[in-house]
Amino acid sequence: MVKSMEITKLSVRERLVVDLSVWMNDPEDYDFSPRASLEGSTMNLFNGNADTPSTSFELDEEQIITAERDRMVELRVKFSVEGMHGVLTNKTKNVRDGPNAKKLAEPRWKTLVPLNV
Repeated sequence: MVKSMEITKLSVRERLVVDLSVWMNDPEDYDFSPRASLEGSTMNLFNGNADTPSTSFELDEEQIITAERDRMVELRVKFSVEGMHGVLTNKTKNVRDGPNAKKLAEPRWKTLVPLNV
């Protein structure tokens, strides 16, 4: 199950691109199915068939025109898991020598999501 979603960056390239940070409760949890909708100038992102949006963002005029033209959003998702991807409390000065020399994998996902207008 998704614990939280946060839009980190919004940009216009060929289409509207949304960088999204998603925190999951469990590493074995695969319940993530994003949905996007546009209401006025606010873009809402939902997980699955949820009634309330997980996150929302105000779009500027260029982003609204691009979203309405394409009727789709490109999501670039970075997944993190609570307890695995957190803040290190004791950092090693020379990372090649310490136990924290290897980083945990941060899965990334890229997809096109239809936009409900």
